[in-house]
Amino acid sequence: MKYYLGIDIGTSGTKAVCFDEQGKACCSKTEEYEMFVLKPGYAEENPFDWFTATKKVISYITNQGYEISGIGLSGQMHGLVLLDDKDQILRNSIIWCDNRAILEAEELKKNIGNLVLQYTGNEVVPSFTLAKLLWVKNNEPEIFQKIHKIMLPKDYVRYMLTHSFTTEYSDASGMQMVDIFQKKYAKPILDYLEIKEEQLPILKESYEISGYVCKDLVRELNLKEHCFVVGGAGDQAAAALGNGIVEFGDVSLVLGSSGVVFSPILKGQAKQTNLQIFMHAIPDTYHVMGVTNGCGLSYKWVKEEVIQDKSYLELNEFACQSPPLSNGVFYLPYLNGERTPHMDPYATGTWIGIRQNTTQKDLIRSVLEGVAYSLKDCFTCLPKTEYHIHITGGGAKGDLWREIIASVLNCPVTRIQQDEGGALGVAILAMVADQVYPSIKDAIAHIIRPLDVVKPNLTWVDLYKKGHPLYQNIYQSLKEFYKKAFKI
Repeated sequence: MKYYLGIDIGTSGTKAVCFDEQGKACCSKTEEYEMFVLKPGYAEENPFDWFTATKKVISYITNQGYEISGIGLSGQMHGLVLLDDKDQILRNSIIWCDNRAILEAEELKKNIGNLVLQYTGNEVVPSFTLAKLLWVKNNEPEIFQKIHKIMLPKDYVRYMLTHSFTTEYSDASGMQMVDIFQKKYAKPILDYLEIKEEQLPILKESYEISGYVCKDLVRELNLKEHCFVVGGAGDQAAAALGNGIVEFGDVSLVLGSSGVVFSPILKGQAKQTNLQIFMHAIPDTYHVMGVTNGCGLSYKWVKEEVIQDKSYLELNEFACQSPPLSNGVFYLPYLNGERTPHMDPYATGTWIGIRQNTTQKDLIRSVLEGVAYSLKDCFTCLPKTEYHIHITGGGAKGDLWREIIASVLNCPVTRIQQDEGGALGVAILAMVADQVYPSIKDAIAHIIRPLDVVKPNLTWVDLYKKGHPLYQNIYQSLKEFYKKAFKI
């Protein structure tokens, strides 16, 4: 029996899961690390913390006796990692939920906005890698001049493991430097920032072998010789594979730090949507993606900063004791600005409707409902068809949250038996690279199985149909306030 590692370099920690050839999870380990919030709207992490965590989780699993044939990497998208000519980290990574590059995004929109849309399929976004790189150029020119390598989070870990300076299309298409239709870097965009293609990693397919773990690390981590690393995928494409989302009409709802609505699209539809467009981990396949930034982040914030003495299980039990619509309390989950559908970096987390009789139970449930409304904003932007919705991520373990989401969307949501998301997705890619399965779709057909289905609560459906427009009106009423408050 061969074993494969799926490693997910996430926002709060790195998780490794060991799978056998049938996709069964045999062993897992997570190592957490710190996020640095230096100012409102800032979010940074130390890339070396990711590599240290990766080594720890690999060692833990190999020390349980599992001999690993291949590794797949998944990672948080859009993060900016900069190395000098000696491969030293030039600064902390500016990660996906950082929104400091507002002025840079406006500059890019003004000067090359049409080019960015033409090549990448997306409007300029402050949280994407391109705007962050321009922020470094404008604000830290001494660092910008020293840049030798530009890479994404998972690709830094790959480089440290294998010395291979490589990325793959699903993650790279979120940098806003890649022509996603010609599958190459967009030279006019690079020219605007005065960067060279040699400073960017080689582009490969997700299932292709990108390198082999270095000999010194093979010994240190107790790995097999010639243990390979595949291209892998950005976290959302990886989670979609691990959730069985490969065909038009499939939808993945990921309740992670961010909340994501993900659906493959036909190639001809790649320019016919107002959602964000990226390349899927399946060759020559695209997907649309709507994102609410403050999904699990909102629940974590409430747990750590507002209701500090409760576990997540206790929070769920509390929320169950508040009625639908949370006794009139609404929550907007915009802790780090918002992406879909507003693309508004100024927006902030907001509670409204609090009265003297409002309880902690109402506040907690309103967070679950607010995220569900935000996911519906994303969902309603999808091309119109019948959808099969699979739900995954840490938040999907909560029965109440799944029922709220099914009721807000008025559509059944399915969990699968394997709840390892992105780690499973990239392990599948490693299995395909090792010819355990002839293709990604064959592997998914063999491995992915449903666990349960939550249907809409018909009583709640009617209430949430009334609540969702009120939620939307709150943002419209506060949109200008958010911008003015930020400038003050």
